[in-house]
This record gives sequence, structure tokens and C-alpha cells, in this order.
Amino acid sequence: MAIDEQQRRELGAFLRARREQLDRTGYGLPPAGRGRMIGLRREEISYLSGVSVTWYTWLEQGRDINPSRQVLDAVATTLHLTVAEHDYVLTLAGFAPQRPGGGEAVETAPAHVQRFLDALDEHPAYALAPDWGIAGWNAAYERLYPNVASAPPEERNLLRLIFTDPAVRSLLDDWDDTSRRFLAEFRAEAGPRLGDPRYRDLIGRLVQESDDFRERWESHGVGGFESRERVFQHPNLGRLVFEHHQLRPSDQTDVQLVVYTADAETRRRFAGGG
Repeated sequence: MAIDEQQRRELGAFLRARREQLDRTGYGLPPAGRGRMIGLRREEISYLSGVSVTWYTWLEQGRDINPSRQVLDAVATTLHLTVAEHDYVLTLAGFAPQRPGGGEAVETAPAHVQRFLDALDEHPAYALAPDWGIAGWNAAYERLYPNVASAPPEERNLLRLIFTDPAVRSLLDDWDDTSRRFLAEFRAEAGPRLGDPRYRDLIGRLVQESDDFRERWESHGVGGFESRERVFQHPNLGRLVFEHHQLRPSDQTDVQLVVYTADAETRRRFAGGG
């Protein structure tokens, strides 16, 4: 499978970022000059991976080469990549199967998906397009985050709202951690489509508009979705505790649904208005 220039550049930048973040003590290596213990040299990664220095250098430079899966697996092992990061590397190189669906634009959730969101009743839920545009939501989610309804449709993108809406920053009890996690999840999903004009425009605007986004984007974090506890500090309802989950309709795989299930106290607050 051929990979385009954008994918090659992203693959090289990702490998370089991970290499430069490695702790040398974990490899039994001495300081890399002036006591520096963070970051391995290209030569060290190539030796530990059993790959030629030239070949590995070309990988990081985004050269038009066709690395084998075995080479990428060896490099991923040497870099101590997580499962999500390893999958990301393989996907960028054209090996890992992409998620079903082609990543087409989704402006509005299909009617049957919206009906499902509405049926969740007191559980806040929303639907995301491949570029993380918010394509649908239910009344409970609008109660949790009213700005979702007032934001212009072209600005109603979860990534944009996280990094540019002060109300989101105030609402999230752990904005720093959540923003990093969400961006890592977005990158894992979007990697093969970063050359798409929609993605380039979204990322380019956020790089210009948010220093936090730019810093996190340049760190090349990649991660998979994890169901976990989410805490919100709502201006009217106070502290709300949910667990969030991800679903994908089998007949609409380009749409992901995120559903929040509440603990007992949060359900009481939602039902009683505070």
C-alpha cells in the first residue's frame, strides 16, 4: 500500500519525537554528553533495532522508502511504544488495517443515530464525525455543556472547543490531562488522513489560536480511547461525576458515540436541578 508524503513526514516526526523522549537509563546507556539522560541517538536506535543507520535516518527524514513490517515492529519495540502508538506507526506505513469506513465528512448524525442519543434520556451523549465535529447530541449533554447548541456549526468541533472555549476549561476538573488524552486519541485516529484539507485546516487554525494545542501537538502523543471516570465542575449543578464510554454503530462506522453514565449523586443533581 502506497503512503503519501504527509504520512511519511508524520511517521518520521513521530519516531523522532519518541526517540528524543526516551530515558537513557532504561537502556543502560551512559549520558549523551553534559550529563544529558533523555533521548537516544539515531545510531543507538538503529543498533538496538538491528536496522542500518542509513535506513533508520531515512525513516525519520520521511524519505520515500518502503519499510517492512518487521523493521517497524523492531523499531517500535526498541522505542517502547504502547499498543496504540505501535498501531499508529503501522497505520501510517500502510500496514495496520484502518478502522472501517473512509473518514468521509459527516455534518449531522443520521436520524437513527440521533434517535438513539435521545433515547439515552438522562445520560449525556454526543456523536462525533471523523474530524471530531460534533454531529449530534442529546438534551442531557446540552444541559451539561450548553455552548454546544450556541456554537456556530463550523466551530462545533470537539477539539476546537476543548482548546478555545474558556467554558470547557472551567467545566473540566482535569482540563490539562483530558486535553492531552483527547488530542492523543484524535491523532491516533486521524494519522492516515492528516493530508486531507479538512484536517490540515483544523490543525493549522488550532496551532495559531492555542499555545496549549501547539505544544501538545508537537509532542506527538498517541493513545487509544479508554473508558474512565470524568469529573465536571458545572456552574449551576456543582460537581458531577460520570464514566464515559465509546460506541460505534455497525452501520455507521465513521461516527463514534460518546456516552456518559452518572453516579447516584450526579443522577440526583441532574434530576433535581442541583
